Amino acid sequence: MSTGEKIFSVINYIFLALVAAACLYPMLYVLFASFSNSNQLMRHTGILLWPQGFSAGAYEMVFKNPMIARGYLNTMFVLVMSLILQITLTSLGAYFLSRRNVMFQKPIMLLITFTMFFSGGMIPTYLNMKSLHLTGSLWGLILPFMISVYNLIILKTSFASIPESLIEAARIDGASHLKVLFSIVLPLSKAILAVMVLYYGVSIWNSWFWASAILRNREMYPLQIILREILLSNDTSSMTAGASATDTEAIGMTIKYATIMVATVPILCVYPFLQKYFTKGTMVGAVKE
Repeated sequence: MSTGEKIFSVINYIFLALVAAACLYPMLYVLFASFSNSNQLMRHTGILLWPQGFSAGAYEMVFKNPMIARGYLNTMFVLVMSLILQITLTSLGAYFLSRRNVMFQKPIMLLITFTMFFSGGMIPTYLNMKSLHLTGSLWGLILPFMISVYNLIILKTSFASIPESLIEAARIDGASHLKVLFSIVLPLSKAILAVMVLYYGVSIWNSWFWASAILRNREMYPLQIILREILLSNDTSSMTAGASATDTEAIGMTIKYATIMVATVPILCVYPFLQKYFTKGTMVGAVKE
């Protein structure tokens, strides 16, 4: 490397390190604050680089809140059922659209892509869900959102990159399209399927809008609605009962940070297991020879 290239590399590493630190610090701040003593945290000003008087009291109060456990169960139900239906239906649609000589393939693909840019809007969607009796039910968070067109296009591109000779050989041997899909196409697409699970899973885990719009029974609230109530409505009364007004404000601060960690850590723990598939999966079918 020349001197100029070495200087550029050093500057590049420093810049990327600063960007990484800027992205990482907010998460570390929430982590340190959640393990801090509430009164010491209230008195602290400036950058937080370690917990202020280590305490796990905020987590104890969070897990004593029955709505947190109920929110987890509701979220896990929606997550598992949604992933099963979304991966299945997206795979079926992608396989159909990736096959050659499919009648009206281009018009069908054009109509599907059209829905990415134009939709009925929020109110017609709500009225449609209401007419189908999906409001007031967790199924209203699952059935209307079973296919993402963006993910369908990614999966279609990946399936189209599988050698046609493999599928033709299976068809000659008498395999049906479902047999080809589940015995050949999906096993060869583990990387992109892992990416689909990550895309769909993060979207489901973070979603809160439609839950707040169609659910009225608090027993059905997913975790993100509980988190939203705590953060925006400052509703920590169920976890700070018996404390003075000053202590309630201080304890409520650490409870908010602890709740953020409780709601965020599970999805962060999944990513390392899918990371090895992520780069490979997103690049499958990106370049055609």
